[in-house]
Parts: sequence; C-alpha cells; structure tokens
Amino acid sequence: MDPRQTATEIFLAGLEGVKPENLIKRFISIEQHNLQIENFQFDLSTIANIYIVGVGKASAAMAQTIESILGSRITEGHIITKYEHSVPLQFIGITEAGHPVPDENGIKGTEIIMSIAKKAEKNDLLICLISGGGSALLTDIPEGCSLDDLKDLNNILLKSGAAIFEMNCIRKHVSKVKGGLLAKTAYPSRVLSLILSDVIGDPIDVIASGPTVHDPSTYADAISIINKYNIKNEIPIQIYQLLEDGVNNKRQETLKESDEALELTSNLIIGTNKLALKIAKQKAALFGYETKIITDKLEGNIMDVAKYIMDSIKNTKKENIHEKTCLLFAGETTIKVEGEGLGGRNQHLALLISKLLKDEPGITFLSAGTDGTDGPTDAAGAVVDSFTSQTASNLQLNMNQYIYNCDSYHFFQEVGGLVKTGPTQTNVMDLMVVLISRQ
Repeated sequence: MDPRQTATEIFLAGLEGVKPENLIKRFISIEQHNLQIENFQFDLSTIANIYIVGVGKASAAMAQTIESILGSRITEGHIITKYEHSVPLQFIGITEAGHPVPDENGIKGTEIIMSIAKKAEKNDLLICLISGGGSALLTDIPEGCSLDDLKDLNNILLKSGAAIFEMNCIRKHVSKVKGGLLAKTAYPSRVLSLILSDVIGDPIDVIASGPTVHDPSTYADAISIINKYNIKNEIPIQIYQLLEDGVNNKRQETLKESDEALELTSNLIIGTNKLALKIAKQKAALFGYETKIITDKLEGNIMDVAKYIMDSIKNTKKENIHEKTCLLFAGETTIKVEGEGLGGRNQHLALLISKLLKDEPGITFLSAGTDGTDGPTDAAGAVVDSFTSQTASNLQLNMNQYIYNCDSYHFFQEVGGLVKTGPTQTNVMDLMVVLISRQ
C-alpha cells in the first residue's frame, strides 16, 4: 500500500477508537430500574424527569447513543452541533449552528438549552453531553453588545495566536452560560456531564468553556490575555467595557469552586486523544511498523512544532534499526494568521513539514483534525512526503508564498494531499502520523 494511504488508514483507525457510540456505552447502562453512569447509580423510580442537553461537534452522535439507552425515559432534550453534523434523533431536539464563529442559530439553540436547565428541579437529572466546539456553538449575547460584536471577538481571538485556554477565558467572561453557569442555572437539579476532551491535558474547565465546571479564571485574567496579544484596539469597545466592568465588580463572576451548585454536579471525561493514539498504534503495528507514541500533548507555535517533529524524525533515523517505523503525535498547535489565504493549522503544518522533507527520503507525514474539519475548509488536514516539494517545483509553485499567505488549502489543491473525511462525529484534537522507511 502507498505510504500516504497507509498513514491515512492509521489516522482513521484512531478516529474509530474515539467514536461517541463506543465511548458512551462503556460508561452508561440500565439494569432493571437502576441507571449506572460510571460509579454513579440512580434509581429511576425516584427521578421525576431526565433532561438531556448537549453542545459540540460530537454532541449529535452522543445524543443518538443516549437515546438508544434511555429512549422514552427522556423527558426533554436539546443539543447544538455544527452545520452538517446532525444525525437523526427521536426524543432530543437539535440545532445546527455556526462554528468557529457563532451565529444566530447558536443563540437560539442556547436559549432552548437554558430554558430546559431552568425547568430542572430537585428530583430531576440533567445529563450534559459536551465536546469540542462548544465554546462557539453554546453562545449568548452579552448585554449592551450585538451578535456582530461577538463574531468580531471570535474572529480576532482565532487569528491572534492565543492558546485555547486563553481564548476560552475571555469567552467565559462575556457569557451567562459558560464558566459553570449552565450548572448554576440547573440548580438544585442533579447535573452529570459526559465530556469528550479536545484540549491538551483534558482540563474540564476549558473544554467547551466549561459550562458545568467551576472557573478559576477572572475578568482580570481576560484583560491580561488581551494585553498579552496586543489586541485591545481590535476588540469591540462594548466587549472590552464589559470586561472592565467585571474587573470593577460591576458584573457577576463565573462559577467558583465554593458554589453550592457544584455539590450536585459531576463531570466525567469519557474520551481523550490518548485512546485515539492507542488504537492508531495498534493499526500501525498491523501494517508492520515499529511504532512509538511521542506525545499526546503537542502544542505551541506551529513553526516550533514543525521543528520538533523534524528533530524527532532525524533522531529516529539515526537510531533506527527497523525497516519501517511509525511516530505518532497528538495535540493542537497555534498559528497567528497573517495572510489572506485559505487553510487550517493541520494543512499549514503539513506544508511546513513538506518543505523540510526535501532532503529526507522515505518519510511520509500526515496531520489532521479528528473532527474532520481543519480551519474554514472541507478538509481534515493533509498528507505529504519527500516528493511534495519536487511536485510543487514541477508545477512552478512558490512554497514560501503559500506559507506566508497561510494558503495551504490551495497549495494542496494543486499538488494533492488533502485529507477529507467529512464530519467524523468526534473531536479529540489533532493527530499526526509519521512513517519512516529505511532507504
């Protein structure tokens, strides 16, 4: 099999390992009148209502699996997912909305979710299905601001080079649902969240901006992040004023650890990139590769990450006694978008690596998002090899110009290599596959 296809098959195997239908069924079961969710047991005869809410790119598949277990026991429910990520649901409503920039549908869906949370009472159970993408999909407009202000804020943050925990700190502090405030709204109902992690280290307060988790960050932290990336003059003035009001104690803070609502709230991580890496490693072994998982916490500036990956490749080639070796990485890079091109962080990383592979024969590299989407494109990422730069040269393409313009998508349209999966119904960050064949 062609190494590019092999790398793609290894990536796809990793995806299968973190499909929500497989994960949820490991955690939830019903025996007679008892609902078992990991170590929590609920006597269904004592629960008046079961409400289901959810948000994220994987929330539709999560909801479908929950329906297969609970069926008509569900009183009411609603989830918000990205456009074209819906699946058929019988008992739970669904809204498709904008991601990574929020839109009117996200606001409407969030209003429905909050109305359900407000209905929940002492003898009820609210199950929350949370996955990556929730920060944009679960959205409300701060008082005195407009939807355009919110869109501008998200666009600025996405291009700033800020890490996800920094972006979500700001998002939490312009919301009445993020930062634990969904759980606060549902109090005194019992709240249990099932979470699919798309953040390095799996910090539950950062995933989807932690709607059911206490928030350790403050308004002052949000202002500090804006100053760090020198974007104060770009932030809509109404948004910035709101944050300043928070610093001056004129606005309610996000949910803190001492809040009584947290006594009735539990958060369970049901899937991470570690599992995806494990399954990908098993698949690589079936193809005859000696496989090493290098890290599940790959992060940082995309240029630094490209150098780190190349150093790993060169070190492996020096030490290598195997005919075929596979290196696996997972995480999420950051990139400050300065050009006017089209692409995503995985395609951009693959473009950088392809340039560095010019004099490194026998190497294939794939980088792709497990959600099936890389930036505002229809590709999950891209796969390259030692011949990619030569192909570009034959086509008289200036690789440096594509890099400078952040135009990786159009580069790969010309030379080939785009990885397209469509919506995968899961999301555990990005996976990178390196295949090394001894020459």
